[in-house]
Parts: sequence; structure tokens; C-alpha cells
Amino acid sequence: MDIFSDTTYVKKLNEKLKQGGVIAFVTDTVWGVGCLPDSEKGVENIYELKNRDRSKPLILMSDSVEHLLPYVKDIPQKAHELMEKHFPGALTLIFEKSDNTPDYVTSFKNTVGIRVPNNPFFKNLCEIIDGHVLATTSANLSGQKAASTYKEAVENVGNHVEYVFEDYGFKAQGLASTVALAVNDEIKVLRQGEIFIEQM
Repeated sequence: MDIFSDTTYVKKLNEKLKQGGVIAFVTDTVWGVGCLPDSEKGVENIYELKNRDRSKPLILMSDSVEHLLPYVKDIPQKAHELMEKHFPGALTLIFEKSDNTPDYVTSFKNTVGIRVPNNPFFKNLCEIIDGHVLATTSANLSGQKAASTYKEAVENVGNHVEYVFEDYGFKAQGLASTVALAVNDEIKVLRQGEIFIEQM
């Protein structure tokens, strides 16, 4: 991952993202595409390249939960316990969003999903991105199977994004994350994925 120690490369990458660029990258589950959360153009580009239904929100991912907290209004105690146990990991938690989260990221819903993937490459990527947070979804066109390898990511979205980063050996596991709604100190599992969670 020597590219991330190249200051010229890092500066160019951040400039592309600020201009609405979209990148593709490996996570611990499947491959994703992402842009800066405050780039409305970037978010629009993601919806266009995937032909994604505008009613389906993006989620926010980072290398650290601290970078995601400003986008969330409140974290109930039960959700805190899940985060301590499963972050980083294959768990997406949906909270009531704060005023810092743009409506265009969440499809104008009052909630936002956050996740901290357990993948060394993704962690290093977030560390060099301004703000350390990406608005993301899976690296595939609408109706396609989510990419689980670099080759599949290139085939799915390579012609539509600024960069498809190699995984440097830190491969995706191919299993979707568990998704749970965490509002009013209740945990409602919306999708059971790699991590099993009981309703709380």
C-alpha cells in the first residue's frame, strides 16, 4: 500500500473526491463504491452509475467510529454494547441522523446507517481521505450480484469510477453485513448477515 505514502497521489485522490469522484474498494464483507458524504455530486454519481433506486439510502463507513459519531443524533445503550462488541466488523447500525448528515445521502429519511469494516486496506484508505468517512454502497450495478473480488469489482464498475483499488491480499469474505435499526434503545434486526444478533 505504498501509494498511500505518496503525498502527490493522496492529494490528487482527495481532489478527485471533492470534485464528485467515486472510488471502489474492498471491505471485510463485499466490495464497495464510495464518495465523500458532503459531495452531492459524488452521491448523485453513485446513484447514476448503479442505476440505483433513489429511495435506497447510502451508508456511512469509516476506519473509526469516532469519525462517524457527528453524523448520528443519539446512540442508545444497547447499541453502544453492540458497537463495542462488533466494531470493527460486519455490522451496520441504523440511527437517527444528526443535522450533519445530508438528506441526499439518506434518501431524505431521518435515519443513517454506519459501519466500521474490519479490513486493513479499507482502514488505511480512510486514514488518508479528508474527513475519513465515505458514503457507500456495494460495487455492482442494480440487479447484479455484489462483487466479492477485485476482478468482479472491475467488471461491475471499473468503467464508472475514478479508481478501483487492489485489495493487497486483504480479501472480502463475500458475506453481507448484518443490518439493525437502533432507535429508542431497541434493536430491530432488518437483515441477518455474517454476525448473528437477537432482537433486543
